[in-house]
Amino acid sequence: MRVEFGVLGAVIARNGAGDPLPLKGPRHRAVLARLVVARRRVVPVARLVEDLWDEPPADAVGAVRTFVGDLRRAVEPDRPPRTPPRLLVTEGPGYALRVPKDDVDAWRFEAVLDGLGDAGPDRVADRLGEALGWWRGPAFADFGDERWLRTERSRLTELRLHAVERRAEARIGLGDAAGAVPDLDAHVAEHPWREEGWRLLALALYRSARQADALSVLRRARGMLHEHLGVDPGPRLRRLEEDVLRHAGHLDPDAPSAVDLVWSRATAAYESSLAARARTRLESTAGLMRDLAVTGGGGLESARQHRVAAVAAAEQLGDPELTARVIGLYDVPAVWTRSDDPEQARWLVGAAERTLRLLPTGGHDATRCRLLATVAVESRGVLPTDGPVFEPVSGPVEGPLEGTGGGSVSEAAARPLLAARRAEEIARRLDDASLLAFALNGTFMQTFRRTGLAGRRDAVGAELVALSARHQLVRYEVLGHLVRLQARSAVADLAGADRHAAAADALAARHGLPLVSVFTTWYRALRTAMTEPPAAALTAYEEAARCLPGSGMPGLRGGLLPLALLSVRLRHGQPVVADHDADWGPYEPWVRPVLLVGEGRVEEAAEALRAAPAPPRDLMSEAMWCLVARAAVAVGDRDVMARARAELAPAASEQGGAGSGLITLGPVADHLDMLASAPDPDPDSDPDSG
Repeated sequence: MRVEFGVLGAVIARNGAGDPLPLKGPRHRAVLARLVVARRRVVPVARLVEDLWDEPPADAVGAVRTFVGDLRRAVEPDRPPRTPPRLLVTEGPGYALRVPKDDVDAWRFEAVLDGLGDAGPDRVADRLGEALGWWRGPAFADFGDERWLRTERSRLTELRLHAVERRAEARIGLGDAAGAVPDLDAHVAEHPWREEGWRLLALALYRSARQADALSVLRRARGMLHEHLGVDPGPRLRRLEEDVLRHAGHLDPDAPSAVDLVWSRATAAYESSLAARARTRLESTAGLMRDLAVTGGGGLESARQHRVAAVAAAEQLGDPELTARVIGLYDVPAVWTRSDDPEQARWLVGAAERTLRLLPTGGHDATRCRLLATVAVESRGVLPTDGPVFEPVSGPVEGPLEGTGGGSVSEAAARPLLAARRAEEIARRLDDASLLAFALNGTFMQTFRRTGLAGRRDAVGAELVALSARHQLVRYEVLGHLVRLQARSAVADLAGADRHAAAADALAARHGLPLVSVFTTWYRALRTAMTEPPAAALTAYEEAARCLPGSGMPGLRGGLLPLALLSVRLRHGQPVVADHDADWGPYEPWVRPVLLVGEGRVEEAAEALRAAPAPPRDLMSEAMWCLVARAAVAVGDRDVMARARAELAPAASEQGGAGSGLITLGPVADHLDMLASAPDPDPDSDPDSG
């Protein structure tokens, strides 16, 4: 029987038919609410006692067990005697509510908000209208100001208010400004300190042909903020008042978005003077996309889409020099080694390689350098992985790159390495700072031929910082600091990493680069994980994950939070509980054997391990090999242990995974010791013996 739990209002439980289940008294509901707040994590009995009573009675522990037993009978009435509970489980020193995310209304509500990302107004209005309908009153409405509830209640309330405002903004964007006014009016009456609510109400009134009412609302907001908080309205509210007074064109319901407005004005100017010069407009588009990409998540996604269209249009004109310029103009710094759109990246690499072949011989060195750097950057994460994890390693990619003299490197896999090296050589010969910065970005992306190369990346980052500071290349200076942040984290130099995080944040704040904070926020969560108790680390990662939606970086976001939480539990020897609802993203093949081991399903773990490919050679390579090592030792697979030992040995002095600047599984040396001291497996349990 499916059971749905509700906390967006009074705490309730319903069966699959929607009928309420008997939860008994207030302390029973308090236990259930406390487990919902824990979000599938275990709450020790001692903590439940502390949270339920100011002065616990002598039999408090027994009372908690009684409450749990009653709740189990309520939510699983058909469970046979002596059968383990499925929903409210006992684990270690306490209890946990282990239900799918869709079966708790608060979790489902949050998932809807996270899933919207940069969705269009139609989808936003539709999904948030449905999700807001799940609220039956204040969160956990039948409880007072309990200490254990304050943070979660405040967080859910803030999410709801944000959802109300985002839905209203979507409705305004869809032309339903008049329909949005009543909800926004009620919203600001109940929450008068939310400037965004006032701004949206004024905008909705203006777009409903009620300019006087819009101005009245803005002045009322100004007076209330000044009288009660002693502050002036923020810049968005002030700017809207000015725009309403002067009937700014972009406030018109049919006006384009801000980016579209800038572009439409620019193209209008071009059309008047360069009507027949499509080539010039294509180059201008590429330059605009380069600047758009650093404005935030939405800008980054739009820039990727328009970039491909511009390159395709340039190729159709049959002018390789034009195509080369359009491709090479997009020198947006990249720090993460997993592409946000692999298919698009492959297409761009193909376009760059085709254009390189078509360029006239002689000259065009700077253009050729940009194309080579593009190949190196967009080919991130494509280095060979030498088959499945159980095959012996054939040797890292080393030495000269012409041909395959560095090991078992295919010609296709060697191309981006060679492209990075040639781009850097050309840029140094031309003594061009911006070209060299772009080329060094490609070099960074190709420094993953084996594990343990944090020192090499640190040197690349140091050169980027020094070069960019001398030549005012702010975006590449930020990149250099982020690269060094990763490299210093790899060797546990947290003081050094702190300095680079602070420098990157300062530059980002000064120059309007909002996406930088995604990486520095996650670094600080990593720092907490490396220096604080596990509870603090888990909280830090949960908080860091809130900056991922809307970042426009699916290559970074996919599977990252579950992996981070797992890394904390593994480092601290905590039980690994498989979260079957979690999205492990690209890390699933190497996480799955570890989860199966944690569930005691050793034979399945051995099979999953043998089916796993070797991890990609990227910023997560050491972390994934550490997972492989743990699983191999647990199932006694000597072949995989040997492969993991060979892959991890060059990184013996590093922290496994910390070079990502995001997570760590602890010292690589500990994993090598684990592999070296693993006992010989029982022949009867050998996965290959049968």
